[in-house]
Amino acid sequence: MNTHDYILTLSCPDRVGIVHRVTGWLLEREGNIIDAQQFGDTGTQRFFLRVHFSLPRSTEVAELQRQFQPLAEDFGMDARIHDARRKARLLILVSRQGHCLNDLLFRTHSGQLPVEIAAIVSNHPDYASLAGSYQVPFFHLPVTPETRAEQERRILDLVEAERVDLVVLARYMQILSQNLCQALSGRAINIHHSFLPSFKGARPYHQAHARGVKIIGATAHYVTADLDEGPIIEQDIERVDHSMSAEELAQVGSDVESLVLARAVRRHVEHRILLNGQRTVVFK
Repeated sequence: MNTHDYILTLSCPDRVGIVHRVTGWLLEREGNIIDAQQFGDTGTQRFFLRVHFSLPRSTEVAELQRQFQPLAEDFGMDARIHDARRKARLLILVSRQGHCLNDLLFRTHSGQLPVEIAAIVSNHPDYASLAGSYQVPFFHLPVTPETRAEQERRILDLVEAERVDLVVLARYMQILSQNLCQALSGRAINIHHSFLPSFKGARPYHQAHARGVKIIGATAHYVTADLDEGPIIEQDIERVDHSMSAEELAQVGSDVESLVLARAVRRHVEHRILLNGQRTVVFK
């Protein structure tokens, strides 16, 4: 029998009966729970739930959302239902460091990452040929202080025209305006090394090498108007030692950044992330 998969995510004030009502709603529709994860935060008194379920008949997501709305209102839920088999569409922003871009392109092309890359935007022309080798549209949009507003408008036009679900800043070395951050709220992810705020600016790995650091790492987070302070999605570290050159530290850092960003993108497109104030609940 053919079934149709969906994912329900929700958060609401914690109280008795939430799971009972949700599973009852699924039972009424002959739904089968494939996977369910939940978390109750005793600090914020909020409850978080992700349910991957199947139905015997295909139903439009908008219709399922409409049917679920009365239950959501009863519990004050922020609830979303997603088509589990629909691949999210990505817009990747990149500057002159291409390791994260290359990694995302390969993972997508090889089927490791369940997404479609709608387009790549860069303020430099460097990776046009790389994009072309994967048959992904490439847009060179230079930016200066005088042209920033127009350049960001063109980015938003692309987001709308290409029905983009997630914008990924794959080492995009431009600070987004507050307007663009607000327009992309909850659907833009950034990656950076985890030296912040110790080693800011250019050549952070060389700064770290000069200080003799023993651990380097990377952080992926949602983009907000507060620079590099959005809710954290994923982090990782690697140990380094005195025998390594600054260039070797940078290589290790590139590998960690690529891995952490890919994990964060996967968590987002699989609808495993729920906001909990300035923090995230990330279901495995």
